[in-house]
Order: sequence, then structure tokens, then C-alpha cells
Amino acid sequence: MIESSFLPEDPPPRKEEDCQRLATLIERYCTGDGPNATPIPGLSLYRASSTSTPVCAIYRSVLAVAAQGRKRLSLADENFEYDSRHYLITSVDLPVIGQITEASPEHPYLCAVIDLDPRRIAELAGQLPPGPDLALRAALGLGVSPLTGPVMDATLRLVSLLDTPEDIPVLAPLYLQELLYRLLTGALGGRLRTLAAADSQSHRMARAIEWIKGNYDQPLSIDALAGAANMSKSTLHHHFKALTAMSPLQYQKQLRLQEARKILLTEGIDAASAALRVGYESPSQFSREYRRQFGAPPVRDVARLR
Repeated sequence: MIESSFLPEDPPPRKEEDCQRLATLIERYCTGDGPNATPIPGLSLYRASSTSTPVCAIYRSVLAVAAQGRKRLSLADENFEYDSRHYLITSVDLPVIGQITEASPEHPYLCAVIDLDPRRIAELAGQLPPGPDLALRAALGLGVSPLTGPVMDATLRLVSLLDTPEDIPVLAPLYLQELLYRLLTGALGGRLRTLAAADSQSHRMARAIEWIKGNYDQPLSIDALAGAANMSKSTLHHHFKALTAMSPLQYQKQLRLQEARKILLTEGIDAASAALRVGYESPSQFSREYRRQFGAPPVRDVARLR
């Protein structure tokens, strides 16, 4: 569904040669598989030489443009796929399951990932004519759209600055501004507009998500959460699920399990101690939910990852 009145009727398609140019740039500046930081603020590059098993992660608010390969994301019961013909946007932090489904040493998965700053989006949206009236609706915080020529061109200009690092301080903010404009006036622009609008349900849900993230290791207080979002408890549940595809309690559980997994990997403590750290009162309940989420008990899962 088109969510912006600015989207052209026939948006220019991205060109195959542009995808190849972007792929060449990403390979040039990726020193290895996995995420690779760059000198451009907010831009990282990702490379994978093989397909992967499903991996749980928290996706922050980003734009992802894949130049080569394919990736599948699952958010609760919703599934999404993107490749060199599509771009992906997440408008809030979301616990997802990601799997690279197309990659090889000869043709690795290559992707440019750009952080989306709600403040910059709000500033730019305020300079544009009003879009569709979505202020009262919280759209799902993850979307995939066909990759148009304007979005690809703006992405290429930004990533190409890696070849001329002396230009980054001056030109990177300008190219990022152009890219945000293309996104705001594109098919997924409505999601970004509602997140940036201070009186929108999406903006209130973003505040609720920040509250959960700051208190994930405490018992979930729906009253406090509703107060943070400035809405009734029933309205909170409805719009939270519309944005995240899960309830606040399910969202908190995802955060707890992923934080526990990180603690187990990095600190080497036992599962019961990790369970207490993230807010579980029952180690046995923690182990059951951990196994259900990651496919193996904590000790076996961590050993496999290592």
C-alpha cells in the first residue's frame, strides 16, 4: 500500500549497473564478514560469504539497501524478504529473527545499513507539504519496498564518499539529507512521518519501547508503561501490537532473552546468574523460554556460538 502522496506513479527502477557499483564499493571497504564500520557517521557495511541459520537480534531504526544476495526477517508472525530489488526500513527498535538466504564466497551478501535519526526526520518532514493523515495510526515498524532509482542514487552518493574521505565532513550530511527526503517521499514515508510526529501513536509507542528497554530487568508495569506513552492501557496494547507485532510483555521477554544470551557469551557466568541479571525469578522458566527462543538450552547454545 502506498503511504505517501509524493510517490511518483511510475518510480524510476534502480539500474543493474548501480547495484554492481554499490556491491563493488561494499566489497572494497569490508575487511571481513559481518558488520564493518565506516568513517561516515551512521553508515555501516555488511558482508556475508555464506547463508546463515536464523539469528535473533534487535534491529534499531535503520535503512538497509542490499546490493547483492538476499535476507529474510521474521517479526513475530510476519515475514519479510529483501534483496537488490528492494530496500528495508525499521522505524523503531524491533526484536527480529534474521537469516541470510542467498550468499556464497563468489557472490556474497552485501548490504549498506544507514541509521535513521528521528530528529532529523522530524526536521525534514516539517519542511514538506502534509502527507496522508496517519497521525492516529501506528503502522508496523518494519517495511520492505521496491528499490527506486532516486533511493539508489542517493545511497550510492553517500557510500561513494568512502573513496574521497576528505569530502565526508561537508558532503555526507547533504547526501544523507537527500536520502531521507527520498525515503519520506517514497512508499514507506508514512512510517517515518508518523514516528517523527510528536502527537502520533507511533511516536508514543516509541516512548513506550524506550521505557521497556530502560526497565527490561524489572517486572513489567502496564500502568507505568501507559503513563510513559500517555494513553490508556487498552489503547496501548492495541497500538503497541500494531507497531511491533507483539504485546509489551512479549517484547520485554525478547529483550531479556537476547540480553541474557549476550551476557552468557561475553561474561562466562552460569545460566541461573544470567537469568537473575535480566529479571527472571525462576531459572527453570528462563531455560524453557531460552530453549524455545534459540533452539537449545543456554549452555549448549553458547557452546555452539563459541
